[in-house]
Amino acid sequence: MMNFCSLYSGSSGNSLFIETKNTKLLVDAGVSCKKIENALQDINIDPNSLDGILITHEHIDHVQGLGTLSNKFDLPVFVNQETLDAMPKQKDKISSKNIKTFNIKDKFEIGDLTIHPFSIPHDAANPCGFNIYKGNKKISIATDIGHMTNDILKNLEESLFIMIEANYDPEVLRCSSYPFSLKSRIAGPTGHLPNEMAGKTISHLLKSGLKNAMLRSLK
Repeated sequence: MMNFCSLYSGSSGNSLFIETKNTKLLVDAGVSCKKIENALQDINIDPNSLDGILITHEHIDHVQGLGTLSNKFDLPVFVNQETLDAMPKQKDKISSKNIKTFNIKDKFEIGDLTIHPFSIPHDAANPCGFNIYKGNKKISIATDIGHMTNDILKNLEESLFIMIEANYDPEVLRCSSYPFSLKSRIAGPTGHLPNEMAGKTISHLLKSGLKNAMLRSLK
């Protein structure tokens, strides 16, 4: 049995919580340490009980509170080397004993969970999503995706639950007041996933056993 809670989601910051009977994890820490503490306490979770923090990529809305949170509660940080090197301000706050690097596509274990990272197209150093297994049950997290690929689809198949990006409507984006450079970044191949493609992805995954999906939006 896995419990999932989105503590924060969107361009202002991202942090997710996953729990089994024996393991408690955060995925990303993109708001302040204090906000994450408060959000955890709201769901009756003591931050001291966490077993670690998984990091998808180095953008500030995914790592803002990371270093402080790890340092304050002595938490391991699971991150690939390229992402770690791309966030020196956070890296300097994390004790060397708490830096746990992984290679994308190599599975590893945290408590009673098996973690399988996979690559995603985004304008970051080495961004990834995660398949998270408890026994034969699988959930998946894939946010900040510039475009959908066959490899991502394959990794998402047979998930009972996914959190996936559904970021924008192309026509609304085109007519928005955003500067052209930002519009181009969002809609580019290493930017974000449009709503229609998120919907098509979910429709495809329903055929492989998907039961629930949560959308990660821009706001």
